Amino acid sequence: MGRHSLPDDATGASGGAARVAAPARTVALALALVLAVAAGTAVAVQRGLLSLRRSCAATAVRLDLVASPDVAPAVRAVADRARRERITSDGSCMDVRVSARDSFEVAASFASPARPDFSVWIPDASLWVDRAKDASANVLTAGHIATSPVTLAAVPAAAVPLGWPAKTYSWAELATATTRDAAPRLGMADPTRSASGLLALSCVGKSAASTGHGGGARAAALAALLARRVFTGDAQAVRTLGKGGSGDSQALVVSEQAAFAYNTAHGGDRALRLFYPTDGAPQLDYPYAMVRETRMSTDESRAAMRFMTLLGDPESTRVLAAQGFRTPGAPVDGPLAAEAKTSSPQPYASASAQPPSAQDLQDALGMWASTVRGARLSTVADTPDPMAMPAPGASDRTRRAPLRRPVEGQPRRA
Repeated sequence: MGRHSLPDDATGASGGAARVAAPARTVALALALVLAVAAGTAVAVQRGLLSLRRSCAATAVRLDLVASPDVAPAVRAVADRARRERITSDGSCMDVRVSARDSFEVAASFASPARPDFSVWIPDASLWVDRAKDASANVLTAGHIATSPVTLAAVPAAAVPLGWPAKTYSWAELATATTRDAAPRLGMADPTRSASGLLALSCVGKSAASTGHGGGARAAALAALLARRVFTGDAQAVRTLGKGGSGDSQALVVSEQAAFAYNTAHGGDRALRLFYPTDGAPQLDYPYAMVRETRMSTDESRAAMRFMTLLGDPESTRVLAAQGFRTPGAPVDGPLAAEAKTSSPQPYASASAQPPSAQDLQDALGMWASTVRGARLSTVADTPDPMAMPAPGASDRTRRAPLRRPVEGQPRRA
C-alpha cells in the first residue's frame, strides 16, 4: 500500500498551531531574559558594582564657566542639577565647572596675551562684554539669564527722613537729597570697577543734564559729592551698611539683588529700604557670553548652548528668583520685591531706564576721572591703615610715626 496522507484540514491545524506556539515561547523566553538582566543591573547599581554616574562622567562634555560672584551660586546649583540628573547634550552628559570672578577683572584679563581658561562667561552687565570686545576679545553674547535693577538702598533710620516709601525722586534729586550736609552718609562702589556704580553715575549725569541750562556743571558737582565715599567693590560697600560707626554707610547705590541678599541675611529692623528713581532704573542684565578664543569644539559649543537653555527652564528660574534675581522679560515677582523691601508708590515694576550707550558710559567715566583727580580722592577702605596701627611692643606710637612724643620736662632726643 502506498503512504497515506493526512487530510488537508488536519495538516493545516496541527502545523499552524506548532508554528504559532514556537514564536510565543521565544518571545516569552526573551522577555524573561530581559527582565532578569534589568533586575540584575538594578541590584548591581544599588550595590555599587556598576555606576551609571561614573559611566556618564566618563563621557561627559566639560565646560568651564566663569560668573559674577553674585550670580555664581545660583549658576553652580543648576550645574549640580545637570550632573545629578544626568542632563545631556546630544547624548553626552554635561560637566559644568563654575568659578566666581569679579566682572571687571575678567574684562581686563582679555588684554593679556594668555588664552582664557574658560569657555563661558556670565558677568553682571553687558558693559563688561563690550569692554572685552574693545580689547579685541572674540566674545559673543548668546542670551541673558537674569536681570536686577540698580537702586538706592537706605537703612531704616535714613530711609524715613528721606520719605520712604511715599517720596519719589529722579536720579539727580536722589543724589542731591543724599549728599546734603545733614543727609545720610551715601556710599557707592568705584564706577571703574562696578557696573552698578557706573550705571548709576551715568544716570545721575543724564538726569542732572536734562534739567536744562547748567546741567553739565550740576552733574559734575553731584559726581564730586558722590565721590566722597567710594568703595573698591560692591561687596565691600555692602559690608559697611548699617553698623553705626562713623565710617559706615547709611545709604548705598546697589542692585535690587544685593539688597535682597542683605535683607535675607539680616532682616527685621535692619532691612534696607529701596528707592527706585522715577526716571528709570538701569539694569544689570547678566549676559551669557561664549568665549570663542578658547577654540571650543562642536560638542563644547552645543553643550554651552544646552546649559544656557537649562538656565532658563522653570526650575532654574526658581533657583535664581530664590536668590533675588528677576527673570528677563517676565513680570516682577511679588515675593521677591517684598523681600527686597520695595513698596508702592516706589516704581519698582515700571519700565527700566534705557541702557546707556557706549558714549554715555565713556562720558560718565571721563567726568568721574576728572572729579576724582581734582578732589584727590582717597578711596574708603573697610580695613584699617596698617601704618596707623600701634607699633609692635609700643602702645604710644604707630608704624608711621615711631618717635615718641617727649614728656614735658625731659630733654628732646636728637
